[in-house]
Amino acid sequence: MAITFQYNKTSLQQIEKQLKMRERTLPIIKNKETALRLEVKKCKEEAVELEKQLQAQIEGYESMYALWGEFDSSLVALKDVAIDVKKIAGVRVPILTNIRLDVKPFGLFSSPKWYFDGVKLLEGLAKTAVEREFVLAKLGLLDHARRKTTQKVNLFEKVQIPGFQEAVRKIKRFMEDEENLSKSSQKILKSLQEKRAIAERKEELV
Repeated sequence: MAITFQYNKTSLQQIEKQLKMRERTLPIIKNKETALRLEVKKCKEEAVELEKQLQAQIEGYESMYALWGEFDSSLVALKDVAIDVKKIAGVRVPILTNIRLDVKPFGLFSSPKWYFDGVKLLEGLAKTAVEREFVLAKLGLLDHARRKTTQKVNLFEKVQIPGFQEAVRKIKRFMEDEENLSKSSQKILKSLQEKRAIAERKEELV
């Protein structure tokens, strides 16, 4: 990143201000990145566990496959999903607070014995599937924020801070050289003036 600056005190003050702001902000962003990394890891582990749980439930469903032809699938329906929003490492993510299923009544004595197990299995499947979707949505948001934060850390650490430091060095070096040159010029001028004064005094004496 090319940093535009001028070789003067005002530009130096502005560059130093920008540099200090980034140096103060960098540890905060790094902490946020670490927190997001941990949250993403936790979220991935949770998603894997829910995936395993879902697969186990699907296998249970498939083991009763021959009986599902007799089952009334309209008995179980998703009625409502209650969500909340929570800030995790500064990122707003949806949090599942409740899943409401609508289970229609059925005759325990007139229906096949396995109907009760079938309803429970479908309830479990529905809940796990919804939980998994929410965890994946949360993971997507957290991982996106983590990538953005990592980019910012890299931008500050590898581009902007070194760029501003280099600009400060260049301006200071230029100003020092200018000051030294000014001092040297003043010395030469003073020396010339002294020589001229001595020559003038000699002429007056002659």
